[in-house]
Amino acid sequence: MKDFIIPDRDFGTKASKSKTMVTLTIDGFEVTVPEGTSIMRAAAEIGISVPKLCATDSLDAFGSCRLCLVEIEGRNGTPASCTTPVAPGIKVQTQTGKLKQLRRGVMELYISDHPLDCLTCAANGDCELQDMAGAVGLRDVRYDAVDTHFRARNTSGEANPQWLPKDDSNPYFSYDPSKCIVCSRCVRACEEVQGTFALTIEGRGFDSRVSFGAKSDNALASDCVSCGACVQACPTATLTEKSVIDIGTPDRSIVTTCAYCGVGCQFKAEMRGDELVRMVPYKHSKSNRGHSCVKGRFAYGYASHKDRILNPMIRDTINDPWREVSWAEAMEFAANRMKAIQEKYGRQSVGVITSSRCTNEEAYLVQKLTRAVFRNNNTDTCARVCHSPTGYGLGQTFGTSAGTQDFDSVEAADVIMVIGANPHAGHPVFASRMKKRLRQGAKLIVIDPRRTETVEGPHYRAMHHLALTPGTNVAIVSALAHVIVTEKLYNEDFIRSRCDWDEFQDYAEFISDAKHSPEAVSLLTGVPAEEIRGAARLYATGGNAAIYYGLGVTEHSQGSTTVIGIANLAMLTGNIGRPGVGVNPLRGQNNVQGSCDMGSFPHELPGYRHVKNADVRAIYEQAWGVTIDPEPGLRIPNMLDAAVEGSFKGLYCQGEDILQSDPDTKHVAAGLAAMECVIVHDLFLNETANYAHVFFPGSSFLEKDGTFTNAERRINMVRKVMAPKQGYADWEVTQMFARAMGADWTYTHPSQIMAEIAMTTPSFAGVDYEKIETMGSVQWPCNEKAPEGTPLMHIDGFVRGKGKFIRTEYVATDEKTGPRFPLLLTTGRILSQYNVGAQTRRTENVVWHPEDVLEIHPHDAENRGIHEGDWVRLASRSGETTLRATITDKVSPGVVYTTFHHPVTQANVITTDFSDWATNCPEYKVTAVQVSPSNGPSEWQEEYAAQATLSRRIAAAE
Repeated sequence: MKDFIIPDRDFGTKASKSKTMVTLTIDGFEVTVPEGTSIMRAAAEIGISVPKLCATDSLDAFGSCRLCLVEIEGRNGTPASCTTPVAPGIKVQTQTGKLKQLRRGVMELYISDHPLDCLTCAANGDCELQDMAGAVGLRDVRYDAVDTHFRARNTSGEANPQWLPKDDSNPYFSYDPSKCIVCSRCVRACEEVQGTFALTIEGRGFDSRVSFGAKSDNALASDCVSCGACVQACPTATLTEKSVIDIGTPDRSIVTTCAYCGVGCQFKAEMRGDELVRMVPYKHSKSNRGHSCVKGRFAYGYASHKDRILNPMIRDTINDPWREVSWAEAMEFAANRMKAIQEKYGRQSVGVITSSRCTNEEAYLVQKLTRAVFRNNNTDTCARVCHSPTGYGLGQTFGTSAGTQDFDSVEAADVIMVIGANPHAGHPVFASRMKKRLRQGAKLIVIDPRRTETVEGPHYRAMHHLALTPGTNVAIVSALAHVIVTEKLYNEDFIRSRCDWDEFQDYAEFISDAKHSPEAVSLLTGVPAEEIRGAARLYATGGNAAIYYGLGVTEHSQGSTTVIGIANLAMLTGNIGRPGVGVNPLRGQNNVQGSCDMGSFPHELPGYRHVKNADVRAIYEQAWGVTIDPEPGLRIPNMLDAAVEGSFKGLYCQGEDILQSDPDTKHVAAGLAAMECVIVHDLFLNETANYAHVFFPGSSFLEKDGTFTNAERRINMVRKVMAPKQGYADWEVTQMFARAMGADWTYTHPSQIMAEIAMTTPSFAGVDYEKIETMGSVQWPCNEKAPEGTPLMHIDGFVRGKGKFIRTEYVATDEKTGPRFPLLLTTGRILSQYNVGAQTRRTENVVWHPEDVLEIHPHDAENRGIHEGDWVRLASRSGETTLRATITDKVSPGVVYTTFHHPVTQANVITTDFSDWATNCPEYKVTAVQVSPSNGPSEWQEEYAAQATLSRRIAAAE
């Protein structure tokens, strides 16, 4: 596919959203723009560039550099065009003799205190200061400053107090204060775009300079989260990516989509030849609006890491070393094994696992592989172990299995409720937009056992933090509904017109019971009754109220019930169907939504249609020329159970690491070990590959074409920026395997796969690559009713017709604390790492998070004789592991917390096999544990490490 790039012209200031238009004249040309537009932007709209340094259209106008001066007929002086709004009928001049002289004088002062090492500067050819010197016609500098910011010593040889050395502490960018022009763009980007407030201007006048906080702080030690906003905003080489310093400036750009979280940020992959120089957030992307986080912006180095496997490998048993073979031999070996298994054990003895990291097209082909080639429905995906309760709960109440809003919607929210999610760590680019809205005055409610970074930050704080006991989500949500119903805070007009009134009456009778009152659930949840009542009143009466939730809702034995309860809250208050409201699941991985859409569950074909429906099966039977099994297949836990029992023997696992990511690690290992053919299709020899017999090397997101679907149902293009290092994109590998199994697949490009998806899936009926290319992205449903997609769902009515209120009975989890295991473990993510860490652990992100640690409250630590940094034994009824402890009051007494990014810890050896009643989504968030001092790794960790080392041997080439 050809390079795709819309010119990223900088208009200097933000666009006005006013509907009132104003006409003026600039340099003799008439222009009409929205009221509130700056003169600078109005000029840019007609192709006239006014010189600037402090202005950029991602930030509010500042007016400090004094380069963008203009003259306005009938007005005195030379106002800054960036801070001067347009007015009807005014006549503006941008190029007069007076303006030229003023601009040259200003630029002369800048250059007199700037090193003129342009030929060797990393920003050469990409420096706005350099460009503006040319734009204003500066040809000479009359000043010879003695004490400059760029000389270590003055002309007398004395040390220059103005000079500061470079700060290279951050692994991804360098800070060179000698080249700083104090335009404040980096400071403003940190404040306005990111919301971290890590940078400031220190000193006054000639002593002014950018500071990373305290005098003792460098970039790495500061509050900086390495989002890259400051680097992107810097007009000089003051803040520069180290990759640009090492490789050189890029010479071409291709827009693609990030392969980390469900925000779906788009980036310009800036290349030199086939080498990726840097990832620059794409300002025209509707997902991220030109912003990024440390992972998407900088943590792409895993794609070229030395650990990456680039040749297919096979072995007869998992105790043998791997043997590198050709693609043809690997395909023949794998196909023969799978055929033999089915001949011996039956058609249902094999299955597949699709990936939430791969494209829609690739996920579609993998589920097609099991249904059309293996001829069963044994397909599952990691999406089930994170957000399958979302699909069930929202499907039951609203009629569709996805979030209701786009990310822009948060800008209209007056009340934001965050349940079981920490956007700061898991969805940082969305979090920045949310925090901006909070700083503007929106109110925040957080329901989470931990005091996360989302609860409180620079210039905002949650009005209510409901620090509930893990496992009591349903009780809390029902208590909120109880207050709304019993205090008659519900929206009767909305309920009567949009929902079934009789069902509401039944639900109201149920929820009004005193057992759901805040007072009744207070002891159970640990949340004071008045705090619950205050949160309920704020949500119901505070204006536009939006709910955002994450895995802290879904990964419970009652995950589906909680999602239903959340939907009930939205319907009760009428907070659905318009900007600023809605029910918004924050998807964990880049294509969790897409892998669900593509039919990766054993009971559903693409588009969430049950396999039992003959009319749905008929669509695929006609398209694929096979008979579709009407019986649902096996989920991952069922596959593992059947493997241990001896009836499930073959697995094709694309892009997932179930040994590290799925619960009850010992059971997963036992199931994998019992299989006769495990095919792992991935970038690295992951933990699951310890038990594999075939390894198909995968392609990174940089090496393929296709689409991802983010948390707002937005279908974004993924574009190949370099050739696959191992020879094939993942969809091609799956097709080769299907052909080796006897299938007649003849796709030549992913666009053909999308055409098949559109032909067979109603919600994708209007989707094709040409439309996505033209529009930039499309949000499903996209069909005849909504040819340009659907940003907001359920505007005039629910997909299912009437919204359905469903009773939400609280049922305590079977996982109980007791004398042996008195604490509750809950798990989550950290900003710098991602999921099982396969990608981020192979980047410099390990600087911030080199290992998983256990958060424990000071009271619990003191009772156990545990000190900061001590090794501790973390044990449950399922297993035990060791890791270091950190003592913090972010967790409540009785609760401990850890992440799951590092396989050496294997946190999931602790978690149980309890799961959601409706979807089998594992209950990762509630595990009874004991914590005690430890001297080193557990016996299981030592055995696991030895087995992993043995399993990863690769035989020398003959």
